[in-house]
Amino acid sequence: MVDFECKPRYDIQDLLRIMELLRSPDGCPWDRAQTHQSIRRNMLEEAYEAAEAIDENDPVHLKEELGDVLLQVVFHARMAQEAGWFDFDDVVNGVAQKLVFRHPYVFGDGQAADADGALNAWERQKRQEKDQRTTADALNAVARSLPALMRAEKIQEKARKAGFDWDCIGPMLDKITEEAQELRQAVDEHSNIEEELGDLLFVTAKAGRFLGLDNELALHAACEKFIRRFRTVEQLADKPLDQLDVPALEALWRQAKARERQEQPQG
Repeated sequence: MVDFECKPRYDIQDLLRIMELLRSPDGCPWDRAQTHQSIRRNMLEEAYEAAEAIDENDPVHLKEELGDVLLQVVFHARMAQEAGWFDFDDVVNGVAQKLVFRHPYVFGDGQAADADGALNAWERQKRQEKDQRTTADALNAVARSLPALMRAEKIQEKARKAGFDWDCIGPMLDKITEEAQELRQAVDEHSNIEEELGDLLFVTAKAGRFLGLDNELALHAACEKFIRRFRTVEQLADKPLDQLDVPALEALWRQAKARERQEQPQG
């Protein structure tokens, strides 16, 4: 048994000590076996679960999930310390230094009249900090590990701030039609299909951003709608769906769609 005093309440130093013990020779075999790569996915999953708790507006769930995110930070910091790279205090110092540097209107003599001004100041300081001399440098720095839709939005927003954007929605919708036609042509020709699909998705995301919408939320809502209608289709069908032809499936889908509209509350 390791030398550790159990308490009714722990602080951050206790958490760091727990992780140290778990990684020790007398600790947990699973924890000792992990690497940055082996738990990379855990970091992503915990972040998404925290985001779900935020969406649910559930403070109890959020507290738990934030703890799980912190655990991942402590775990990676401990492994880095063992490798002689840095420790948890270095992580804390790094983010504190960043916050001070990127808020010159709070910790210096800068100016920021509103939230937009603050965000612009943050971006300027970030580009200076990372020596991003052009907008292309800033676009290239957007993390490739982000979900593609989120990465597209961030790239588009940075381009917009540099003046590269449409000034109304009409031409953007025309562009969506153009890209859809190019995708159809690519499918017909069996050439560049993935590229043309990517172009269509990219400009569709751009339209959502231009309209002030959250593309992730819009797509999640579409997923939920599809699930609801699919459930109705299964209920309406008189045989397994894989035994029905496409016209029959389309007819059931139209029925499901009509039923959903009938069940919606009338304003």
